[in-house]
Amino acid sequence: MSVAVISPEFLLTSLVVVVAPGTGVLYTLAAALARGRRASVAAAIGCTLGIVPHMVAAVLGLAALLHASAVLFQTVKLAGVAYLLVMAWQALKAGGALQIDREAGSSGRSFGTVVLVGILANILNPKLSLFFLAFLPQFVAADAKHPLGEMLALSAVFMAMTFAVFLLYGLAAAAFRTHVVSRPAVVAWMRRAFAAAFVALGVKLALAER
Repeated sequence: MSVAVISPEFLLTSLVVVVAPGTGVLYTLAAALARGRRASVAAAIGCTLGIVPHMVAAVLGLAALLHASAVLFQTVKLAGVAYLLVMAWQALKAGGALQIDREAGSSGRSFGTVVLVGILANILNPKLSLFFLAFLPQFVAADAKHPLGEMLALSAVFMAMTFAVFLLYGLAAAAFRTHVVSRPAVVAWMRRAFAAAFVALGVKLALAER
């Protein structure tokens, strides 16, 4: 196995990036609190799969194009901002993204739909592509015989770590969902809190520079 894959620096930096609250973490927590463990697994899978396009873009050099083109970057960024605002609106709606299932997994969105929303949440984040462009190459050995293979291996490790951490977040949140669904006032405040968080992430993304 490549030294780059097992590098402690790479693992530590990746862990910090994955654990830090962002759109994926927020969506996984919301899905877990609203619908339970099964939804938390679906959200973790979706957010992890949403990394794949960014990984491919970095490998093919498309991330560099995104970084170089102000118009392209702004287009993707605005799409991401719009999606976050939609998620905020859905969180506020009684029958929206945070519709509470009284029994975990009893109704609401299907497993596939939860996965799809998670995928879109990460795809529409141009900063993730730039992260792959600037971050991964630093841990590929300069004299590597197969730099592409090393980069793919690093990406796989990052994705595995993302899934594991997001799953832990989701399962932890799901463990407390019974204390949420039984209190209408708590549900109302939870919707507002998640909506505000999505708006804050949208504003942060809107102000982001290349």
